Amino acid sequence: MPTFDRALWALPVIYLVHIVEEYGAGFPAWMSLHMQADMDDAGFLRNNALFMAILVSLCLWAARSRRRLSALLLLAWASGQLFWNFIFHLATTVIADSYSPGLVTATLLYQPASLVMAGLAVRDRRLGLPDILLAFAIGAGLMLFVIWAGLWQFDLPAV
Repeated sequence: MPTFDRALWALPVIYLVHIVEEYGAGFPAWMSLHMQADMDDAGFLRNNALFMAILVSLCLWAARSRRRLSALLLLAWASGQLFWNFIFHLATTVIADSYSPGLVTATLLYQPASLVMAGLAVRDRRLGLPDILLAFAIGAGLMLFVIWAGLWQFDLPAV
């Protein structure tokens, strides 16, 4: 089994695959139609570019540092972007009674990757179980903020 430090690099790859599914299946239009979100393709791409930059930055920090905080913040961000995103796609599919673009990769990649990374963090003594629970709780808060702010309140300014 890979180490936490090596496996963490799968997170940006998995995130990219998920974004390709969402964008290719029309997630911005689907959200506007089914969830009354104000989302267009350009905003979707800008927001996800920012989220990818944050994820890659946290991966770099966690890979170079043995500090507990680096692993905790990486797992907090990753759980928000992966595990809780899986819950989001599952819930919106049920609410809309329609396939939420991104559900396939969220189910097949996001949910298992989140749990595997948490397990590796504990196994490799980067974090303890209380840290994992804290990271997932922070991730839930981050996901709720992203849903509220990114979908219904604002969009990043165009560059």
